[in-house]
Amino acid sequence: MAAIILKSGREKSIRNRHPWIFSGAIEKVEGSPARGETVAIRTRDGRVCGRGAFSPRSQIAVRVWTFQPEEDVSAAFLRIRLERAVAFRQRGPAGRNINTGRLVYAESDGLPGLIVDRYGDFLVCQFLAAGTEYWKRTILEILADLIPIKGIYERSDVTVREKEGLPQNTGILLGEAPPDMVKIKDGPFRFLVDIRRGHKTGFYLDQCKNRRLAAEYLDQAEVLDCFAYTGGFCIAALKGGAASVTSLDSSGQALAVAGQNAVLNSLDPAAVQLEQTDVFAALRRYAAIGRSFDAVILDPPKFAQSARDVKQACRAYKDINLAAMKLLRPGGILITFSCSHHVDRDLFQKTVAYAALDARRDVQIVQRLHQAPDHPVSLNFPEGEYLKGLICRVG
Repeated sequence: MAAIILKSGREKSIRNRHPWIFSGAIEKVEGSPARGETVAIRTRDGRVCGRGAFSPRSQIAVRVWTFQPEEDVSAAFLRIRLERAVAFRQRGPAGRNINTGRLVYAESDGLPGLIVDRYGDFLVCQFLAAGTEYWKRTILEILADLIPIKGIYERSDVTVREKEGLPQNTGILLGEAPPDMVKIKDGPFRFLVDIRRGHKTGFYLDQCKNRRLAAEYLDQAEVLDCFAYTGGFCIAALKGGAASVTSLDSSGQALAVAGQNAVLNSLDPAAVQLEQTDVFAALRRYAAIGRSFDAVILDPPKFAQSARDVKQACRAYKDINLAAMKLLRPGGILITFSCSHHVDRDLFQKTVAYAALDARRDVQIVQRLHQAPDHPVSLNFPEGEYLKGLICRVG
């Protein structure tokens, strides 16, 4: 078996069971491993401390499959990991109430670079790293055997694959092609999902629990839902008793689906206002005309793609939170999120606090929000935590 030899003093990460080995930590490569091939991980004194997938083009040169020196990475190994991940979701409370959710969450499930989401009778997969691409056919066969579905669709149309030297891919992998819209059940809600062209794998599964929690604060409220996408928070708010929701998004196509979702959930059309607009501009426009709301929801896209973007991202988070606070009536509710991994929880809270200072509003944190339980975070891989949210009362 080919191997990578770690530089002296660079074993700390692997001792701490972190699944990434960066190219700068490698002294040399023994043999000629193909992209995605399993390599032994050795220290300079020859001790084997795990096995991982080799990626010669990526800064993350090895993604660790196992920290057990003698464990073989094989179809049987992958089946055990996949069975464990799927069983965890099926045993949890969500598994009894929904036909959609994340089944595999990459490194956090011991399957680096693999995302598997379920939408009704279809699975959507992302193969984000060289190792999962290498084992793709085996993974698909195991998934088809484990889960009764009609088809598996690929949404590996993400830039991270380019860092691995892989092309972006989409299309049918197994079974039937999905319909234009897949109807899913999420607790008391129903949604239409475009798994071919929608954001991420089609829907924001990481917010499923947060939508239900947010709705508890919105009874009889006039709500402004910013970056609404296909109406997840809008539907939850109205089903939870909100008086009305104004949903803002830059995509007319997404808002059209939001309207269909309102109909699917038997909501009063008069309670839903859909506005295609630039959200930043709309917030300024509402402030200029004196518009106000009982609650504002901010669920923006990722503002920080890398560590270099953090300062600029924090300015954007501050701007939208400041604008939202100015629109809230006394005692109003602000539900605000960041999905930027590089903006950690403490920094996000500080940014919202600075917005409150500039808005001259007294703000209390009522509840902290996290990504859904089917997106678990390994203690050895804190990078798996990216979504953070606050429910605030604005005095």
